Amino acid sequence: MTEIKELIKEALKARLNSYSPYSGYRVGAALLCKNGKVYRGCNIENASYGATNCAERTALFKAVSEGEREFSAIAIAGGRAEDDPEDLSDYAMPCGICRQALSEFDKSGELLVVAARSVNEYKSFKLKELLPESFDSSVL
Repeated sequence: MTEIKELIKEALKARLNSYSPYSGYRVGAALLCKNGKVYRGCNIENASYGATNCAERTALFKAVSEGEREFSAIAIAGGRAEDDPEDLSDYAMPCGICRQALSEFDKSGELLVVAARSVNEYKSFKLKELLPESFDSSVL
């Protein structure tokens, strides 16, 4: 439980770096590697909406670009810009593209996905619950 709360704190910190001038919806993510290292990411919007990147994929891409391939958990914290930075109004769940990107490195589906409103209010799921029957390399 302490490890989850620390990961949520990191996601809340990452949220502060969000670049979200169009939606006003700030998201932070913290990805925990199996070796204990944590990579943070935030959402980065773009006037050409298709070029926008989610917080979860930002954290994942940072980790993978540094050679990481094994992950145990990701915490996500998101909400309106005016929300209290440590007590958000709702839970931010990963979008379908982020779920698919995470599944590339979680063949078992056991990655813990934590959606947090605050350090003490969160929901957790296994990735396979959020993306059943995912598309993976076994079909290629």
